[in-house]
Amino acid sequence: MGWFRRTYGENPLHLLALLACFALAGAAVLALVPNPNALWIAVWFAAAVIGHDLVLYPLYALADRSLVLARWVRRRVSSRPVRVAAANYVRLPVLGSLVLGLVWYPTISGGGADVLAFAAGLPPTVDYVARWLLLTAVLFLASAVAYAVALGRSAVRERNSRR
Repeated sequence: MGWFRRTYGENPLHLLALLACFALAGAAVLALVPNPNALWIAVWFAAAVIGHDLVLYPLYALADRSLVLARWVRRRVSSRPVRVAAANYVRLPVLGSLVLGLVWYPTISGGGADVLAFAAGLPPTVDYVARWLLLTAVLFLASAVAYAVALGRSAVRERNSRR
């Protein structure tokens, strides 16, 4: 197996998983070929890939770098060591809020109110922006509580190790 890893660069299971992904993608393409909307689906997919890779990824990579920079500055300024890194407690609610906002954007923006009223029977007068903001606040509150618990556990662990 050493020759395979030197030649391919990874474990044989990686190649197997990659081939399975290509087979699944090929099956999806073959299922869409008879569909008259297949061209629009391909255009939407290409736009989604380009929009993510060229627009969204640099934006959230920049935001993540700011969290890392803040941690670096904190280590340089303060003499106390960082017991629990806060970056993941910020990343998770931001990611959850953005994904929910992206998935439910047509409903939140009001563009799909007629479709929602027809499909779900819900009136278009419901304030979906307020609901999304409330859900975002709950995500951040839950993350803050989890961070406080992690800080508390770290302080208790540190106090017990001094004894």
